[in-house]
Amino acid sequence: MRISLLTDGIFPYVIGGMQKHSYYLAKYLAKSGVEVDLYHTNQSAYDIEKLELFSDAEKKYIRSFVIPFPKAGRLPGHYIKASHAYSEQIFERLKAEPAADFIYAKGFAAWKLIEEKNKGFRCAPIGVNFHGYEMFQKSPDLKTLLAATFILRNPVLYNVQHADYLFSYGGKITDILKKLCPSPGKIIEIPTGIEEAWLRKQPLQVNDPLKFVFVGRYERRKGIEELSSVLKDLHGKKTFEFHFIGPVPDDKKVILPGIVYHGPMTDAEKMKELLAAFDVLVCPSHSEGMPNVIMEGLASGLAIIASDVGAISKMVSPANGILTDPGSKESLTKALSSMCEQSKEETLRMKQTSLQLVENEFLWTKIIEQTIAAIRTKIN
Repeated sequence: MRISLLTDGIFPYVIGGMQKHSYYLAKYLAKSGVEVDLYHTNQSAYDIEKLELFSDAEKKYIRSFVIPFPKAGRLPGHYIKASHAYSEQIFERLKAEPAADFIYAKGFAAWKLIEEKNKGFRCAPIGVNFHGYEMFQKSPDLKTLLAATFILRNPVLYNVQHADYLFSYGGKITDILKKLCPSPGKIIEIPTGIEEAWLRKQPLQVNDPLKFVFVGRYERRKGIEELSSVLKDLHGKKTFEFHFIGPVPDDKKVILPGIVYHGPMTDAEKMKELLAAFDVLVCPSHSEGMPNVIMEGLASGLAIIASDVGAISKMVSPANGILTDPGSKESLTKALSSMCEQSKEETLRMKQTSLQLVENEFLWTKIIEQTIAAIRTKIN
């Protein structure tokens, strides 16, 4: 089987959750003996022709097509225009290559191809993955609503309604897709995954006081404002430590004893080591898909507090954490307080459940089997 994988970049040449998922998708398809025509771009200093993070055995199954991403301007909608231009370049290159059995497209990468197929161009079935569909989720403020949601909705809707198939992580993502394109047969529901190397090696334990952690960049939809407000309110009332990993501006930091900012961290091994020292991962986002950071928290054996958005309910339940209402300081306060008040035995049980969940359901070796099986049913 040959799959054309159309992306707006793969890790580490482009940084982001979609790009990391694209990397693992290409890697594990190749590991499974699937031929991959990889269309991608480079925004780094790495030599993209080397495909450094793939083994020699994997590279034998990957044909790499590097497409320069157009420079975007500063006017509203610039990203949309650049994305369409990028999809045009991909289309011109793809149509000159031998036909694949299936086309797996990330974001807007198949936009031009979908337009041409709609006009009669013959090609393999096209499956599109927009990951979180954040533009159809609740926005944290008017600025985000105007800057991203309204600008992105119509282009995403066109791609969704005209693609042959739609990849979903499940949960509320599938609910969104059913509203956008009420044809259940088009939806292929497969979660994201994580590599076995991420699984915690150290024995599980519970710290005294309890140690919470937030991982991510400062972005309004990530809920740091609400989280910071809750931490100020709880400080002195509950005993705990709270750690932030990721770039947070100085003027957004809470300067209180027991609240620690580690700054950005890009080294995966150091991240694994640091995460293993905590008890509870907190992800209070207003909108999400199926965050890699929660997957890493599960694999590190952490209990989880997270907003009930996107496909997070596939990863978090009362067995291993607490789901909160997005944007609600009251709900987040209650969740943090509950974690502080429960017994060490209960927290340890949650941590054990998180680790078992990853081992049973979310390793990439399992996810790729589901992906290949699902695609085969669409081309046979």
